[in-house]
Amino acid sequence: METWTRKHVISLEDFRSEEYELVIKTANSFTEVLSRRTKKVPTLQGKVVAHLFFESSTRTRNSFELAAKRLSADTLNFNPGTSALNKGETILDTARTFWAMGTDIMVIRHQHAGVPALIAEDMDHLGGSVHILNAGDGKHEHPTQALLDLFTMCSFLNPELPQASSLQGKKVAIVGDVLHSRVARSNVWSLLTNGAAVHLAGPPTLVPQGFRDLGVTVHHSLAPALKDADFVMTLRLQTERMSQNLIPSVREYHREFGITADRLSLCAPEVRVLHPGPVNRGIEISSDLMDDLRLSLINRQVTNGVAIRMSVLYLIATVD
Repeated sequence: METWTRKHVISLEDFRSEEYELVIKTANSFTEVLSRRTKKVPTLQGKVVAHLFFESSTRTRNSFELAAKRLSADTLNFNPGTSALNKGETILDTARTFWAMGTDIMVIRHQHAGVPALIAEDMDHLGGSVHILNAGDGKHEHPTQALLDLFTMCSFLNPELPQASSLQGKKVAIVGDVLHSRVARSNVWSLLTNGAAVHLAGPPTLVPQGFRDLGVTVHHSLAPALKDADFVMTLRLQTERMSQNLIPSVREYHREFGITADRLSLCAPEVRVLHPGPVNRGIEISSDLMDDLRLSLINRQVTNGVAIRMSVLYLIATVD
């Protein structure tokens, strides 16, 4: 059996297939825990997990907090708006403050790429055993979102025994604002490593040709991306990260790239739809499709996020 050796989880770029399988296998065992009347295990009892979110979040922050509590860890929450950052304290000094309090695991989200890696390097320099989990950094990566997406797809394909290898040969279309999406980047690494065929679709301003260098297929029209797709992942337009007008209008974007039930007729018969959230209904996905419990896996993604984050918290805590 694969032994977990990663002290930090910053990126999925160098994850091996064996590591994906271990994360999924561990998450699947935690889904059983979460189905019990008492949804708690003493795995991280006595450990301190600090959530340092310098950027807004609903799903990721609460999912991580619930995961830590289900593992019986003590949790600390950080609010940048009421923190000493407003008095001139640096990000590294903020992290060192939590380190000095005895934090064992730091979950970091920041609007700029590279911050979790910088904090991980500083913690290693201090010589401690603090673990860093990247909960999303700028346009770089969002590892646990891609892991829960992987788990959701594999659980759909094989509910009894989900395995990353089940995605071998499956076509996954990722549609939308790929340019600004850390979720898309993490999913590309995850899906390619596990043998899926990844197709990116969106206007040229949001899906530059350079993404082909990652080993994916790029489309600037929707139909070829959707043709025979087993899964369709649609992405939000991240207007807060756009410094210029990259689409003519929201209405035209939905007309060309919005995912609707009718457009799924191009896909494989058992196609399912995913979205990392938050969702802008009626723009990247129609409201009726989002709420279609037969075709949409969006609620399952949220549910699976707790088990996946329990899995990753547990695994990195096993590394000295």
